Amino acid sequence: MTRNRTLLAIGIALVAVAVGGGAYAYAGGGDDGEGNATGPGADRARQAAVAHLGGGTANEVERGDEQGAWEVEVTKSNGETVDVHLDTSYKVLSVEGDSENESGDSENESGDTD
Repeated sequence: MTRNRTLLAIGIALVAVAVGGGAYAYAGGGDDGEGNATGPGADRARQAAVAHLGGGTANEVERGDEQGAWEVEVTKSNGETVDVHLDTSYKVLSVEGDSENESGDSENESGDTD
């Protein structure tokens, strides 16, 4: 009887670890640098980017772009949209104007395409 309870407890513990690990991996992993990253790392990147700019709204987070570990698109309170690049410690590497329109073409400051 004691052996059955011990085996049951071990089985329940293994299932809990497997489910918890899978949920953690799903929430923080699987991002290939395209689209909107999710999970605790992405949340921390959003917070760091918005704090660096002194406010605004984080629109999208991408992992592992060519300019850093994280890229956060932020709309500042004045309506300007910028990309904030962060390293793996969530320190700001650079802030650039988001210079792409919906078709992916670069725009100059007047809004005309190049």
